[in-house]
Amino acid sequence: MSNKTIIEVEDLTMAYSDQPVLWDNDVSIVENSKTAIIGPNGAGKSTFLKGILGLLPTLSGSAHFMGKAYKEVQAEIAYIPQSSEVNWDFPTTALDVVLMGRYVHLGWIKRPSQKDKKIAEQALAQIGMSEFKNRQISQLSGGQKQRVFIARAIAQDANIYIMDEPLAGVDKNTESIIMDFLNESQKQGKTSVVVHHDLNTLAEYFDHLVIINKRIVAQGKMTKVLTQENLENANMNGDYGLDVSV
Repeated sequence: MSNKTIIEVEDLTMAYSDQPVLWDNDVSIVENSKTAIIGPNGAGKSTFLKGILGLLPTLSGSAHFMGKAYKEVQAEIAYIPQSSEVNWDFPTTALDVVLMGRYVHLGWIKRPSQKDKKIAEQALAQIGMSEFKNRQISQLSGGQKQRVFIARAIAQDANIYIMDEPLAGVDKNTESIIMDFLNESQKQGKTSVVVHHDLNTLAEYFDHLVIINKRIVAQGKMTKVLTQENLENANMNGDYGLDVSV
């Protein structure tokens, strides 16, 4: 694994209605890592992701991906939001959602080609959803919906995957499929940044960790950062009720 920084965030500060949510956050994500982001409820984890991707306004700070602004390399970055933030009633099929992952490669006005459709169908097959390709997304289960979003990321063939709680509320089979995808992506030299909620699987699933509670509490290799002291400094004991020692 490289020690090269692939995502560099400097002095990120954000607020909602003049209420500061994140203060002066500096974060370095290592290339080819599987990096988890954890923190208590209201810590600003999702806001952090949206801030660096330009989905929410920032008060100050900057984010660079591969040394460039997000808009310059957005085709290389796949974002999977929280399931609760998606309008699942929108009338579209699973295949159409996966095809959206190809749009960043098409340019203006172009329609997906047969090659794009084949890539999308292969992505659905990879996560075991081929038989549901023509199913309306509103008719899918929670785990199936999450798999469709993973297939969209696969179809995009990005270099960086940014995911907001992809493992929350999914069945064990879906969780295994998502982690297989992240592990295989890492073997291909790709990087993933994942907001995660389960401390019990942190060390098994990820190799780097960012702990945040409005400010960065700690960041770095999992073996060094996942400590009882850091969790206490982030006010996470009450949230998780776990006694962690690494």
